[in-house]
Amino acid sequence: MNHPRFLPLAAKTMVCHTLTYFLMGALAAHFLHYAELLARPDSGMRHITDPWVMAGPLFQPLRGLVFALVFYPLRDSLFGKKNGWLLMGWILIALGILSTFGPASGSIEGMIYTPAPIRFQLRGWLEVIPQALLLSALLCYWVNHSEKKWLNWLLGTLFVIMMALPVLGLLARKG
Repeated sequence: MNHPRFLPLAAKTMVCHTLTYFLMGALAAHFLHYAELLARPDSGMRHITDPWVMAGPLFQPLRGLVFALVFYPLRDSLFGKKNGWLLMGWILIALGILSTFGPASGSIEGMIYTPAPIRFQLRGWLEVIPQALLLSALLCYWVNHSEKKWLNWLLGTLFVIMMALPVLGLLARKG
């Protein structure tokens, strides 16, 4: 059995979530043409160049911490198991995407209670479902192979770089 302690699990979850969020967000922004979509007055979203949107990745470690608070009590079912990452991915998809309590876009509630076309809402799945699966696979691999110190260095370095990019972008806007 793999029994990760809370603080290492929280740190790894914060790093993995932030990295996968940034990667999938960047891919989605490019391939799903978010700049054009968010520029529409009826999008209900801030423009992609808005300082809050640019700072979005800086808040992701907090979401990673929330995820870790869920994963920790479930650690015996998620880590050290052959398909633990699939269970984690399904938990994220089922509760965080499909069955939110509010009418978030792409959720069952969003499809029922919002006027946004379903095809538009399903388009968002191209970003969030792969991110949930990527987060799950990366985190489970890292926790299950904690002896691989190179992975600590690689993911830690990528995390620091990724956190620096929005800061540099925001500073460049002011200059």
